[in-house]
Amino acid sequence: MRLAVVSPFLDRLHGTENCIIEQIERLAFSDGWEIHLYSQRIDQIQLHPSRQELAQGGRIIWHPISKVPGPHILNYLWWIFLNHIRRWYEERSGKDQVDLTYSPGINCLDADAIVVHMVFHEFFARVAPELRFGKIPLRNWYLLLHRKLYYRLVMFLEARVYRNPDVQLVGVSSLVAKQLKVHFGRSDVVVIPNGVDTKRFSPEKRLARRPTARKRFDYSESDFVLLLIGNDWKKKGLDFLLGAIALLSDLPMRVLVVGSDDPTIYRQSLHDLGLNQQVRFESLSGEVLAFYGAADVYVGPSLEDAFGLPIVEAMACGLPVVASIHAGASEYVDDAKTGFLLSEPRDSAEIARIVRKLYIEDSEREKIGLAAAQHMRANCDWDQNAARTRKFLEGVFRERKCRLSGE
Repeated sequence: MRLAVVSPFLDRLHGTENCIIEQIERLAFSDGWEIHLYSQRIDQIQLHPSRQELAQGGRIIWHPISKVPGPHILNYLWWIFLNHIRRWYEERSGKDQVDLTYSPGINCLDADAIVVHMVFHEFFARVAPELRFGKIPLRNWYLLLHRKLYYRLVMFLEARVYRNPDVQLVGVSSLVAKQLKVHFGRSDVVVIPNGVDTKRFSPEKRLARRPTARKRFDYSESDFVLLLIGNDWKKKGLDFLLGAIALLSDLPMRVLVVGSDDPTIYRQSLHDLGLNQQVRFESLSGEVLAFYGAADVYVGPSLEDAFGLPIVEAMACGLPVVASIHAGASEYVDDAKTGFLLSEPRDSAEIARIVRKLYIEDSEREKIGLAAAQHMRANCDWDQNAARTRKFLEGVFRERKCRLSGE
């Protein structure tokens, strides 16, 4: 099988992109597929097979796509235009012809199969109250305006692409499948949950990193550290987590917020809540295990999250998690057994109640963390994900072949 994969960038620091890497490396080097990767940037991808994998005959070929300076929405439009032109040229010239085109989200208008990691129609409906200009300082209005324009553009493309019955869709959770049915009438969505590397993320490795990680972030042993990871902190519910911490002023709470969003948006909120000394912002790095190592609890009060890979990574590490039911990964959480579920992530008082309980009950915290790690080892594996993805794509190829032949 010759598969074109269209994604603006791929690295292991972001959940969606890491998922695609895990899939295509297995498709190429275990199943012998030829992967043509159209991206502007790639990092930490195995492009060449090992000696043991050479016999399978698969390979990954990167076709670089250029970027343009300027705002994200402009680069997104440029990216869609240019990857179409390059793929069209290479197919017409006979240089690289593929059997299928596969995309995580809407990165082109001619994909045969799309894995949906986020439904922007649903996301925008949930976060609209948080996207009011009156909620952020005047100096950040341009950022909010840009974000709103980008969301509107993607929603326009969703309506055009996802309603096309010739485009086969796979959702990363049953939550996504339900949203695709509600917004676009798609009742044929295949569900393939993301996986987690339980060899890399484990209680043993997290605990081994704990001393150096706590020292790195200036946390004492008495500090109780809550972790939140994500690249859109409004969507991830940071506002409501901060509200919960303000209600726990009698406890030695610390919050470690990790991602690529803009911390200055929260400067006024931190000042008003008196949390300047309790909240620390960090950028994502390849040493993601250090963040889990520094933490005592992972809290993810997401307003909307198609999956939420940090939730399952934290669980695999043996960290207790507090997860919103609006995150797809919450399907792995058995309430009060392998973690805690938030039916209303905006309820800061409920978040504070659960966090206080976990702070007080050491043995319960440890018990839930270990149960979560065991559950991940048994049910959330990348090999399973890749095998199901291969089966899905083979089915799409057969259907496309029949459609083109008129059978």
